[in-house]
Amino acid sequence: MSGRKIVHVDMDAFYASVEQRDNPELRGQPVVVAWRGKRSVVCAASYEARRFGVRSAMAATHAERLCPQAVFVPPDFIRYRAVSRAVREIYLRHTDLIEPLSLDEAYLDVTENKTGIATATKVASTIRQQIREELNLTASAGVAPNKFLAKIASDWRKPNGLFVIQPAEVEDFLRTLPVGRIPGVGKVTEQKLAVLGLRLVGELRARSLEELETRFGRYGQRLYELARGIDENPVVPNRPTQSISAEDTFENDVLLSETEPMIRRLAEKTWEASRNESRIARTVVLKLKTAEFRILTRSLTAPCPPASCDELTQIALSLRDKVHLNSSQRFRLVGVGLGNFRDPREHTEASLFG
Repeated sequence: MSGRKIVHVDMDAFYASVEQRDNPELRGQPVVVAWRGKRSVVCAASYEARRFGVRSAMAATHAERLCPQAVFVPPDFIRYRAVSRAVREIYLRHTDLIEPLSLDEAYLDVTENKTGIATATKVASTIRQQIREELNLTASAGVAPNKFLAKIASDWRKPNGLFVIQPAEVEDFLRTLPVGRIPGVGKVTEQKLAVLGLRLVGELRARSLEELETRFGRYGQRLYELARGIDENPVVPNRPTQSISAEDTFENDVLLSETEPMIRRLAEKTWEASRNESRIARTVVLKLKTAEFRILTRSLTAPCPPASCDELTQIALSLRDKVHLNSSQRFRLVGVGLGNFRDPREHTEASLFG
């Protein structure tokens, strides 16, 4: 083992929990964070809703059938990002080595921590306590020698749980773990492993590297290593943002000429989300999906990046004018995005010497 101490923190039913925290009437209710409509999908479900089988990424209409009494709440990502930043501020009290995976989960390397807390377990416990006391939310955490095991551990006692895998316990822990719990093992790979009689990680460990590489290509080596609890991937802080976007699927298909209100609303969301970025986005992207599921994108990398929400909106609308399809063509989705992020100094230098 590497000797590292990794914590994976996963906020419990994050979006739904924020809604229940901020609206007392929702507490104890089966809350589904989603827009209503036949094309909407569930962003999050409270644990009360999950008891009915409601899950993230499920069609909202299916969720409504499973739980007719569900309270649907439209997502408010600006608010969720603000809470996520507050959670990150708590992490930063303990370590600078933080790798966010999404708004609601992150890896922390606490091999050395800022507060001098004796063990990684106590660091994780302190973080969970601070989140609970200061933000009135709960988080689950896993502590392990590497990222692979820490992520599995954080899910072990959800919600509001803490699970620790000590280095000496790794082999016993993995022996009876279903192979489907390994990252990257989806249903297809799980079925292929089952055909070989491999349903538990302990059974997978008995196979040679050569056999796994023959059957699964490059991923075979990863399977071989993970079956032995080996994961040398470090916690990588401050991964640069590649893109920021917002999109919307319409309940009913619309004509291109009818998309202006949606583009304006999505541009506003995208602009608001980009305000936390220290870097400048040079490229504006408009995404459209036709009624036949064909995806179209139009983009513009301007000499001067958009300096306001209004500029972003105008560029996005101008990109719409570059879509040349039959006027009767209908669309089911539109999105507005920012990409090609650069350090502000790069843009200044380009302006001076370009």
